Parts: sequence; C-alpha cells; structure tokens
Amino acid sequence: QVQLVESGGGLGQAGGSLRLSCAASGRTFSNYAMGWFRQAPGKEREFVAAISRSGGPTYYADSVKGRFTISRDNDKNTVYLQMNSLKPEDTAIYYCAADRLAFIMTKGGSDYWGQGTQVTVSS
Repeated sequence: QVQLVESGGGLGQAGGSLRLSCAASGRTFSNYAMGWFRQAPGKEREFVAAISRSGGPTYYADSVKGRFTISRDNDKNTVYLQMNSLKPEDTAIYYCAADRLAFIMTKGGSDYWGQGTQVTVSS
C-alpha cells in the first residue's frame, strides 16, 4: 500500500499562485509515477499532471499547461504541484495519485489516491 497525504491547499486569488505538496509513505517512492487530479463541484474527476518515476517526462492537461508545474523529490518522498496564474475555474478538490505508469494517470486511472485538498480561487 501507498499512503498519500496532500497539503498546501487553500484560498488563492485569480492570477496568483499556490503550491500543493503530497507526502508518500508505505512503498518505495521512486518505484511510482506520481500525479495530480482534481474534481470541481458537479464535475467528474479529471487528470491534471503526472511525472515519471525518475522525474523525467511530465504530462499535463491542456487546461493547465504552461501554468502548472509538477515536480518530485525522491529523497523526501514528496511530489509538488506549483500552480501559477490561477483562474477561478481551477477551484476544485485536488488529489494526489500514485501508479506504476504515468501514462495510466493521463488516462484517468491510478492505483493509489490521497484524500484530497481543497483549492479555491477567487476572482
């Protein structure tokens, strides 16, 4: 099992920045690709970003490309999501996820999920 705990959510302003963190435990962190998903009220959960096990290839949803950056620190067992140029439509619960393959997450799936952290962007 992999346990994932998100932090860093909260209230941001349009045009501003927030950084989410996700601490992993339970299995060897570097054996897993990591990702972020989000679910807005009344909508289905959607893929946001993923990063490969080595931290090399990264993948982004079109809606966040150029604004969000995913990164990981394998020594700290932590993955980050830097969110810049925030928009009100970024308001959602953000979930950290872990899977053997980043590609799987780009298709909406994942083996492990965190509990989520709320991000609210005011206009």
